[in-house]
Order: sequence, then structure tokens, then C-alpha cells
Amino acid sequence: MNYRHAYHAGNFADVLKHAVLALCLEHLKKKPSPFRVVDTHAGAGLYQLDARETEATGEWRDGIGRLFGATDRVFGALKPYLDEVARVNGGAGSALTSYPGSPVLTAGLLRAGDTLIANELQPDDNKRLAKHFASDRQVKVMALDGWIALKSTLPPPEKRGLVLIDPPFEQPGEFQRLAEGLKNGLDRFRSGIYVLWYPIKDPKPVQRFQRTIAEVAGRAGIETALALDLLVRAPRHPEVLNGCGVLVINPPHTLERDIAPLGPALARLLQQGPGAELICRRLVLNKDGSSS
Repeated sequence: MNYRHAYHAGNFADVLKHAVLALCLEHLKKKPSPFRVVDTHAGAGLYQLDARETEATGEWRDGIGRLFGATDRVFGALKPYLDEVARVNGGAGSALTSYPGSPVLTAGLLRAGDTLIANELQPDDNKRLAKHFASDRQVKVMALDGWIALKSTLPPPEKRGLVLIDPPFEQPGEFQRLAEGLKNGLDRFRSGIYVLWYPIKDPKPVQRFQRTIAEVAGRAGIETALALDLLVRAPRHPEVLNGCGVLVINPPHTLERDIAPLGPALARLLQQGPGAELICRRLVLNKDGSSS
């Protein structure tokens, strides 16, 4: 297992994934009852942007580096996310030197009584993750295969929560494993919010994956899913990362309202070539597994 997220921390894919994650968590907090978050591929937690790995690619400069400190009110819906990034850097007005991965971002947004299960199999990253949360009683760090963790942590005792599935996509068949993981999750915890991240190189496999997810969710009796595809350039060259997507099962009813208006501005800000766009598509799923 060679993937290390430190090389990609804070890039455009993290911006989309973590902005959506923060909005979903804020929605869960609208009810007083506690909830649980399961992060199946959690990474190392906190990343220093001047570290050797992060500097090797500099991807954060075309991601959070472009968005951090944005005062334009068009990005007001991203405030929960941007506030947490600012917090780990010392507060508003501080320089951008660190980036919170999904477990650190999530932990910062939890209330007393909420819980995070942060799972990471890669030994070095797991060690860093466990050290970061050593004194945090709301966070449990695990070191299982992500797909096993998905089965072993659901359903949550709180009966409310969110599952983030963000596999590394370093091996063939990851789209299929992601679909199977969702099915296993829904079999155990159908009412949860599921946030699935995926890369976009060639759009055709992504379209097939979305159809498969529609079938899986539809057969499970899920009513809605929201697909958010961010292209930083037109996908003319399928050998490079042209964008990424986040598919949300059981999305908060406010998520589309919050994200869709940001599409043009966010795509312009993060573009790396002609044809950048953020596509927000809501699926209405039927019990026979078809979608519209």
C-alpha cells in the first residue's frame, strides 16, 4: 500500500470533499441528539504544508491555497470548512501552514457527545493519527482495512451519523469496491449520510460507477443522492486527474442549495485549464434500482 495523502493534502479534491463534509456535519448538528462519524480511510490527520512530501507536489497551492482567506461573500456557505482550516493555522488572519485532513476537520466540528471513528491502515499514518488524538476521548483511532472497518463500525449506537469513504484509488477495481462498500454500509445503516469520493480521469468509468451506485441505493430503498463533479479542466486526456467527484447518499436537504450556486465561482477559482466546471446533479432513486 503505497498511497500517502501527504503528497496531495489540500489540493482541489480535498477542497471539494472537505467542504461537502463540513456542510453535512453542520446539518447533523441541527438536531440535539448525538451522532457518530466513521472515516474509513482517514489518513494522517494533520499535514504541514512545508513538509517534504507536501512540497514535492505543491498541489495545495492550486487548492486551499487559492481559497484560504477568501472574503468574497459568494463563498459564505463554505464558512464551516474555512473556519476550521483557519483554526488549525492559529485563527483568522494567520498564514496558511497546515491543512486538516478529514479526521481533524471532523473532530473540530463535533459537539460534546458526538463521536468520530478514524480508521487508517497505513502504519506510519496511523501512528501519526493516534498521536494527534491521544488525549481526545471523542475520537477512536483504528487500524483496519477500510472495507472491514466499514462493516465492523456499523450501525452506530447513536442511530445517527455520517460515513466518509475515501479510498486511495491506487488499485484496479476501486470503483467496484466502493459500490460494494456502500451496499454493505446500507445493509447495516440505511439512514446514515454517506459521502463517497472518487477521482475523475476518463468520465466514462465515472458514469458507469454512478449508475451502479444508483442501483445499489435504489434497491436499498434510498430516495435521494447528490452527485457533485468538479472538473478543473475538460477531461480530454484520461491519463491525468481532470477532476473529482463526491456522491452523497441521503444528502441533507440544504446541501444542493448551499453548493450549487457556488459552482461557477468555485470552478473558476480552482481551474487548471479550459472547461472547468462544477456539475451538481440530484438523483431520485426508485426501489427497482433505476434512477431518473
